[in-house]
Amino acid sequence: MKKKFIAAMLVGAMTLSMTACGGSAKDTGVATEAESTAEASTEAESAAAEESTETAEENTEAADDSAETETAEDNTESASADISTVTAGKLTVATSPDFAPYEFYAVDESGTPKLAGFDIALAEYIADYLGLELEVVPVDFDGVLMELQTKAVDLGVAGLSPDPKRESIMDFSDIYYEGGQSFVCTQENKDKFTSLEDTNNSDIEVGAQTGSIQVDLAQTNSPDAEIIQLTKVTDIIAELLAGKLDGAYIETAVAESYAKNYPELCVVLDVPYDGAEGSAIGISKGNEALKAGVNEAIAKAIEEGKMDEFVATANEQASGDIIEGLLDQQ
Repeated sequence: MKKKFIAAMLVGAMTLSMTACGGSAKDTGVATEAESTAEASTEAESAAAEESTETAEENTEAADDSAETETAEDNTESASADISTVTAGKLTVATSPDFAPYEFYAVDESGTPKLAGFDIALAEYIADYLGLELEVVPVDFDGVLMELQTKAVDLGVAGLSPDPKRESIMDFSDIYYEGGQSFVCTQENKDKFTSLEDTNNSDIEVGAQTGSIQVDLAQTNSPDAEIIQLTKVTDIIAELLAGKLDGAYIETAVAESYAKNYPELCVVLDVPYDGAEGSAIGISKGNEALKAGVNEAIAKAIEEGKMDEFVATANEQASGDIIEGLLDQQ
């Protein structure tokens, strides 16, 4: 019995000794199989979590891109929704191509004339925005007014000022280009016109384009002068250069364009205008959906800086080889 007790004590002592000397696996830096498995599992879970997060972020980005694309498409669809035009699927636009840099024919290297100008560029932009095919109808300026009045076209794009007198035959878009009005003469005559009062003389002849607000300006500022109305601005310029007109009322951007091409001309006076200072698009009367779509497109073109690009390009083209007026009248 004593021997058994001693043996039991020895076994207990050996057990305590092993425990005290060995310590834990953690203390010795040696991982147990269970701990290694746990660590591997934790690392795998962490990697999976990171991958899941990255995938979620990518999915979010893709969703955002898709949403932006859908929004752009929705905007285009909303702009063209419920819009009716003279010809289904087309945007028919009347213009008077004798008004550089607004609209004119630019002649390329092969001698081929092509409609150009910032009005034409804007018309193309609007047609694209509305998802329509552009069809341009070149006519004289008074023809633009007639085409709109009879609703033979959807839009009139011809440097139109939103004159209240025209509101009975057309609606107007928002202003897309802010310009001004000028009195033009030859360099030889510029000393005769130091103020608008000098234009109000019964001994002089003053030109203005038929149907334009320049006729009103001439009648307001030069009532005593003989006012000569001509169909095309090119005719007015020709008469000025030939000495048959003493001066003329012309939109400032157009006057400056002609002065670049004809150094004999001089933009001598600024002319005040009580109406809206700028150009708008004439819209077939009563087509509210089209008017809303056109205004959306104009706002977008201005916001994106496209309008500035159109004007810069038109001015550059207008200083080259151009044709102003209807081709069949050349």
